[in-house]
Amino acid sequence: MGINKKHVFSLLIILIIAISAISIASAYTGTGFSHSIPTSKYHDLSASDILNKYNKTSCHVEESSVCTKVVDGDTIYLDNGKKIRFVGVNTPERGVEGYITSKNFVQKLCLNKKVDIDIDDSKGTDRYGRTLAVVIVDGKNVNEMLLKEGLAEIMYMPPSEFNPFDWGTNNTHVDTTHSSSATSPTHTSAKSTSSSDSANYVGNSNTGKFHEASCSSVKDISSGNKVFFSSRDDAVNQGYQPCKRCNP
Repeated sequence: MGINKKHVFSLLIILIIAISAISIASAYTGTGFSHSIPTSKYHDLSASDILNKYNKTSCHVEESSVCTKVVDGDTIYLDNGKKIRFVGVNTPERGVEGYITSKNFVQKLCLNKKVDIDIDDSKGTDRYGRTLAVVIVDGKNVNEMLLKEGLAEIMYMPPSEFNPFDWGTNNTHVDTTHSSSATSPTHTSAKSTSSSDSANYVGNSNTGKFHEASCSSVKDISSGNKVFFSSRDDAVNQGYQPCKRCNP
């Protein structure tokens, strides 16, 4: 029995769907690290205010370029075509609490500015082809700042030229899934600021918006992305923007 064109087309569709499902299942989802530091903490601070808190780094400048895009708190693009992954640290992924604050912190220090990098000579790139490096602004180690500000966790993946344990503090959360030598985590941030029963406002950690609990948009938010707030100020201080439908 021959196979006609209709059967071939159907098989191709099934194959494409299967490949897409595998790709989604294997996509990087992060470690689940989060923090509850509000964006407002840095709102009135200039880049100089932040940089002045830190000493000069002992890292060596290997390349310099302008940061053209900040993907999140640990990944940036440079105008020389390189995609830089901050070595030794990990910040919240998109859709996880703390993502906005960590990203905004890096934007304030790096976006549209000249940055220096010290590339990891032991492991130059990660499995996604991103250049692993320490990002340096005004002679200061931004990777170290993220850890000490509580905006990132240690992600030590040997072999590496750098030891992020030298940068962190006692309050630094450690990702133990990537290192056999990592110590136990000493700090884990809360995922939300209020219980669902007492919440007057509901945030969507994926979009960064918050809504009145009665807003029709709330029903479309997946349970995993819901963040509950008891007050409007609480939501705003966490870096969330008001919904344009219900205007909370």
